[in-house]
Amino acid sequence: MATRGVSDFRSDTVTRPTAEMLAAMARAEVGDDVLGDDPTVKRLEEIAAGRFGKAAALFVASGTMGNQCAIAAQTRPGDEIVIERDAHVFLHEGGALARIPSVQIRPLAGRDGALDPAEVEAAIRSTDIHDPPTRLVALEQTHLESGGQVVPLATFRAVREVADRHRLRVHCDGARIFNASVAAGVPVADYARHAHSVTFCLSKGLCCPVGSVVVGDADFIAECRRVRKWMGGAMRQSGYLAACGIVALESMVERLAEDHALARTLAEKIAEIPGLSIDPDRVATNVLFVGTGKRPAAPIADRLAKDGVLALALRPHAIRFVTHHDVGPDDAKRAVAALRRATAGE
Repeated sequence: MATRGVSDFRSDTVTRPTAEMLAAMARAEVGDDVLGDDPTVKRLEEIAAGRFGKAAALFVASGTMGNQCAIAAQTRPGDEIVIERDAHVFLHEGGALARIPSVQIRPLAGRDGALDPAEVEAAIRSTDIHDPPTRLVALEQTHLESGGQVVPLATFRAVREVADRHRLRVHCDGARIFNASVAAGVPVADYARHAHSVTFCLSKGLCCPVGSVVVGDADFIAECRRVRKWMGGAMRQSGYLAACGIVALESMVERLAEDHALARTLAEKIAEIPGLSIDPDRVATNVLFVGTGKRPAAPIADRLAKDGVLALALRPHAIRFVTHHDVGPDDAKRAVAALRRATAGE
């Protein structure tokens, strides 16, 4: 599956639309989504809302846009949100929480991305005027920084119980929630039941070229539309992109299990290479972080690239690999061979 001689494990965002998606784009009926009359966008939003057991949905350009719309629609400037300290929305969205919803962060240490509900409750501010009001708890599924770990459904349930007691909202950054669903055998609607809002990405493992979706109740989605306008607004004939999203939700979800199996196989082979460290038993979905010991990760990643294997040295001593539709067993073999050469100093 290597593309133009390259095996690209940098992210599942590098996936290209399938032949079925391209065909769906060619025959898509479109309108002007800014004016609210693109029928294919409307259909995608209906399907997504139904899949998650929510009343409404909104097609947006990216996961970051979706998260920021969702949080801004449920908070006011100066509010505080409780969040896992390594959450994507906190670490990797360009400081947008400070610029768009203008909220303060209360970061808590999680366990494989899962917040402790008791610690969430302890972090909720009093009503003293000196304290910022706690307004929302943010979850992430799967949790990227912990290596694609699946946050248990029980955590969602318990956090929501805390939130309900204190009249807080719960948002889930579900960029890879379908990976979690397939890995854990839990329908996405079961996770969504315990969150007021969920975002999910179409442009990662589901192979769409562009797009994410926000789901929630009707009033919330109406407010998200307003926030989306602040961020640049809707796209025009975006039904061409939404058509890919419909194909993704109808036919690309269950195959994510193939990506998980490939990630596990890759981890098992990498674990055999001297000087590298990874526990295959902790590879839950399609993300692996490979420890490089005392050796800096960046030069190893550079050497891999020369051998046609792309991966990201996102930490000083770890390289991230992500499996997806556009890499397969041959790419994994190539990556293992390249890692052996890179660590042997050939």
